[in-house]
Amino acid sequence: MSPNLIAVENKIARVLSIKSECFITHPTELAAFKAMSPDEIEEFALDHGWRVVSRMGGRQIEFFTDAGARLPSEF
Repeated sequence: MSPNLIAVENKIARVLSIKSECFITHPTELAAFKAMSPDEIEEFALDHGWRVVSRMGGRQIEFFTDAGARLPSEF
């Protein structure tokens, strides 16, 4: 995992601990996901218990908290 992706992951976790959604719009943050396929981004989100939606032609990625995305053993 790239250092930029780790930093963005930490930001998303921090924001989602306070709010129900996190918007990734900064070009540097978006670049961390550029090398990933949409399926890989979806898997990344699900691994953390989040949902993800790509908006505005990929210029914005929105992450949501999602209790349904977690495995039953994680509750």
